[in-house]
Amino acid sequence: MLRSVLTIAAAALVLAACTTTAPPPPVAPTPQVPTPTTPQPSQPTQPPTPSPAAFSALQGWNEEDHAAALQAFRETCGVAKDPATAEICRRAKAAGPVDDARARQFLEANFRPEAVAGQGLLTAYFAPEYEARMSRSAEFSAPMRGRPADLAMLDLGAFDPSLKGKTVVGRAAGGTFVPYDDRAVIEASPLDRPLAWMRPEDLFFLQIQGSGVLTLPDGRRVRAAFAAHNGKTFVGIATAMRDQGLLADGNTSGEAIRGWLAANRGPKADAIMQLNPRYVFFQTLPDDGRQATGAANVPLPAGRAIAVDPSQHAMGGLYWIDASAPKLAGAFPTYRRAVVALDTGGAIKGQVRADLYMGTGQAAGTEAGRVRHDLRLWRLVPQIQP
Repeated sequence: MLRSVLTIAAAALVLAACTTTAPPPPVAPTPQVPTPTTPQPSQPTQPPTPSPAAFSALQGWNEEDHAAALQAFRETCGVAKDPATAEICRRAKAAGPVDDARARQFLEANFRPEAVAGQGLLTAYFAPEYEARMSRSAEFSAPMRGRPADLAMLDLGAFDPSLKGKTVVGRAAGGTFVPYDDRAVIEASPLDRPLAWMRPEDLFFLQIQGSGVLTLPDGRRVRAAFAAHNGKTFVGIATAMRDQGLLADGNTSGEAIRGWLAANRGPKADAIMQLNPRYVFFQTLPDDGRQATGAANVPLPAGRAIAVDPSQHAMGGLYWIDASAPKLAGAFPTYRRAVVALDTGGAIKGQVRADLYMGTGQAAGTEAGRVRHDLRLWRLVPQIQP
C-alpha cells in the first residue's frame, strides 16, 4: 500500500514538473563590449506604465457610482486575508450606508491606485438559467454529470513545499496516478444516474460559466453548482469556428456560438464542442434566489465582481478596470468601474486578465457574450490612515 502511495505521489510530481513548475528566475545578460567591426545595436526599452497620481487620473472615475462600488466591497471584503484590506473592510462596514460623495471620500482616503503593467483582455460571464428534464428525450439528450467517484485532486504541496497551491487532477490506475479523461472520452462513457438532462449546447455553456439555475417543467428551480473539473486546459471554440468559416469574424459572441450549436445539434456540434477538452461536473442544490457563488465562497455582486488568476491576484482585492476597443459586434463601448476579485476561471490566466460577472439570466448572458475588450487594470492598494 505504501509503495502504491509513493508511486502515485512520484507520478504526480513528474506531472507537475511538466505542467506547473514555476519558471526559473531570469539570468542577467552578460554585457557585450562593442568593437569597431561589430557595433553594439541599441535596444529599445518600454517604459513601465506609470501609476496614476490620483484617483482623478483614472478615466471614468468622476462618473463612477462610488456608493455602489463601496457597497460591493463592503459585502464581500470579508474574504480578504491581507491585514490592511481586512482593516479597511472593518471600517467600511462600520461606516454604514453612505451617499455617493461620502463613498468617494472613503475610497480615496483608504486606497491608492497602482497600475498593473501592460494591456490585457476583459471578457465576461453570467449565471445562466436553462430548461432541464429529469428524463432523456431527443431534445434534452445531454446528461449533467456529478463528480465521478474516481476523480481525485492531488495537492502537490503535501509532497513538496515548493509546489504549495499546485494541484493535479486525475485518477488511480494500476498503482499509478494518471490524468483524467478529456471531454470526448467522458461524453462517450455510460452514466447510470445523471443529475438532469439538458440540451447539449446549454450544458456546454453551463460548463463554461461554472454554475447556473435549472428550471423544470413543474416549475421547480434547482441550482447547478460547480463540483469539480477534469483538469484539462480550457480551449475556446470561437477562433476555431471562425477559422473553419462557421462564424464570421467579429460575430463570435456567445449568442452566435450557441445559436450555431443549437442549429447543428448532433455530431457536427459535438465535434466542435469537443475541441474544448475541459469538462465540468456539478452538484444540485436548492435555489435560494441569490447570485451565484464564486471561488471566494460569497455571492457575486452583479457587475462588480471579477474572476482573476489567483497566482497573480488575491481574493477580496479591490481593482479598477478600464476596458475599451470592443472586438465583437453589439458590445458596449467601455467598462470602467471598481470591482472586487472574487472568482477564478480556467481561461483566466495572467496579470492583466479579468472576467466580469454580469448577473443571472438571458439579458446578462447576452451582454456577457459580447464582452471582449482591451483591458487596463489598476490595483486599489489599501492605505491605512491613523
